[in-house]
Amino acid sequence: MEKKLGLSALTALVLSSMLGAGVFSLPQNMAEVASPAALLVGWAITGAGILLLAFAMLILTRIRPDLDGGIFTYARAGFGELIGFCSAWGYWLCAVIANVSYLVIVFSALSFFTDTPQLRLFGDGNTWQSIVGASALLWIVHALVLRGVQTAASINLVATLAKLVPLGLFVVLAAVAFNVDTFKFDFSGVALGVPVWEQVKNTMLITLWVFIGVEGAVVVSARARNKRDVGRATLLAVLAALGVYLLVTLLSLGVVPRAELAGIRNPSMAGLMVRLIGSWGEVIIAAGLIVSVCGAYLSWTIMAAEVPLLAATHKAFPRIFAHQNKNNAPAASLWLTNISVQVSLVLIWLTGSDYNTLLTIASEMILVPYFLVGAYLLKIASRPLHQAVAIGACLYGLWLLYASGPMHLLLSVVLYAPGLLVFMYARRTHEMTELLKRREKALIGLLLIAAVPATWLLVK
Repeated sequence: MEKKLGLSALTALVLSSMLGAGVFSLPQNMAEVASPAALLVGWAITGAGILLLAFAMLILTRIRPDLDGGIFTYARAGFGELIGFCSAWGYWLCAVIANVSYLVIVFSALSFFTDTPQLRLFGDGNTWQSIVGASALLWIVHALVLRGVQTAASINLVATLAKLVPLGLFVVLAAVAFNVDTFKFDFSGVALGVPVWEQVKNTMLITLWVFIGVEGAVVVSARARNKRDVGRATLLAVLAALGVYLLVTLLSLGVVPRAELAGIRNPSMAGLMVRLIGSWGEVIIAAGLIVSVCGAYLSWTIMAAEVPLLAATHKAFPRIFAHQNKNNAPAASLWLTNISVQVSLVLIWLTGSDYNTLLTIASEMILVPYFLVGAYLLKIASRPLHQAVAIGACLYGLWLLYASGPMHLLLSVVLYAPGLLVFMYARRTHEMTELLKRREKALIGLLLIAAVPATWLLVK
């Protein structure tokens, strides 16, 4: 019999998927584009928006507990078969590319302990030694998840607690060293030469990316011991992550002036820790980064494998991906995901690339599924409070699409278009004979048309 996930395991899954590598580079990333004033406004908008999104998910788990496939099933129930597929396809691709990035980052961080000016062993995570190591880690985690999602989630709980230790130490030391005059220096960012509102806009994608994974408990809600724990876990994890991010970014600006902080090499938290406690600071943060990223990688492997399983169960992905092994692990879906990750790792080695463009486009693909969560709640909500939450979540989703820019959204079509072949093949494997609706045919046409200029922009 399958063991179900409790509140602590679900909360750790969400928190671990959000607290990955990004938090360790957050001080420099934010200081580079925004002043303290803009940061306060940016975090206020993001905090309100992400809490509204978390509340929207909590409400949906209460009023539609039968939809236990997460954001994919919300999109499908609200807006049809094709929109549901696009939500699942975009989310799965984003998860695959995120997993590749975590494996690259782990070995890039290990280079701190192994590389010297005379020896480049792991480098930026794209040497052949890094790819061999990343491949070994990939298949070790693969074997772990095949033993059951509960086993992997229990290990993830330990990893989540371990990653909070270096973050907590940094927050305490930075709070002790905090200087109000340093924090207030050039408070509105005159030196940046950019209006405060433009600075706020520039923080939006940074603040969103560190919250990607907020939907983790919703994605695995079918495996929850108590469906009500799904919403609670989401809310608890968001509040914890928001607290960590606020403290890390704001306290850093009181330790080092913004302009100087913007020039620190990433992971910038390591450079700050050296100032706070000496050379051991780099070792502590590098070790924390490795533990943190491995935990996030484990969380994202669980979520990435769950999506094709759920989609196949609801006839959106080919039937084969609905297969589970004797441990109730999503075996076929896991093989699909990790073979895709392995191919990506080999491509990175062959091209010597860090694939930032692809990562940006893939991250963009998660914005539409997030927006559809609020849109679906707005469609079915009957209580005024639920409607208010839905409107707020929709407005936040639209704001993110605006802040990211239409160009990135257009480029994401390059990854959506091939999915249409998977969609049509899935319909055949499930022997679905009913015709597509007119609006779905129109959407397929629009995606194919948009793919032409998007591909041209990408390769030029």
